Amino acid sequence: MSFFYERPDEYKAHLTHEGELKPAERAWQTANNTYGFSRGLGTLEIIIGLLTLAGLVSRRVGFVGAALAFLTPFVTLSFLFTTPEAWVAALGDAQHGFPYLSGAGRLVLKDVIILAGALLVMADSARAMLEYQPTAAPAEAPRGRPATAPTH
Repeated sequence: MSFFYERPDEYKAHLTHEGELKPAERAWQTANNTYGFSRGLGTLEIIIGLLTLAGLVSRRVGFVGAALAFLTPFVTLSFLFTTPEAWVAALGDAQHGFPYLSGAGRLVLKDVIILAGALLVMADSARAMLEYQPTAAPAEAPRGRPATAPTH
């Protein structure tokens, strides 16, 4: 997501590790717009959640929300492959790299659950929309001929 940053070439020099608080580095990250993408993504996910929740009132809106909820995890799951900080760093222990996820990697893994839940909601909404058939008006008899009851 470096294309959102003001100075992407300087990002690694100001990187902080999990659980580490360095006020000067945090101020630099704020000025660099490092958190801008996170705020935008969080806002988008809240909107998608509200659309999905609106499925209790409108199956179509719920279906759209669930479809978006199904698609967004593919973006965040891609971070497992594009972000080196998603895996435990080699800090002297033999257990690092794949398959050992860091805190950031474990956070991204929750998206698998969101993906599965969204698929279920999307399928349920689609089923409900397909089952819904508006009540049709009874067919009228052709002009000039009286309607008769069927005989058995």
